[in-house]
Amino acid sequence: MSVVKINVLSVPAEQRETLEKRFAARANAVQDSDGFEWFELLRPVEGTDAYLVYTRWRDEESFQAWLGGSMKAAHAGGAEGERPKPAASASTLWSFEVVQQSGPEGD
Repeated sequence: MSVVKINVLSVPAEQRETLEKRFAARANAVQDSDGFEWFELLRPVEGTDAYLVYTRWRDEESFQAWLGGSMKAAHAGGAEGERPKPAASASTLWSFEVVQQSGPEGD
């Protein structure tokens, strides 16, 4: 059964461009991870400063392996151990199991 992880990031207006550029710079970093199924970065339209980082995984074990491996390395910092200031002011992780899904007919 697939699992969905949604990271809810509070991002001040002045940091939105920074956050989006950082995600764009490593857009393909997760694609080759075992068990990875889908990624989306969702920008808020109105009424909130919360970006949603949606990932879907084959199972919890695949997500945990990525979390402890390539994700950890990607967030470790830049050259010479420098780590850029976070663009988000807060982060919350939501976890779900996929129990039903559908898509357009014919796909």
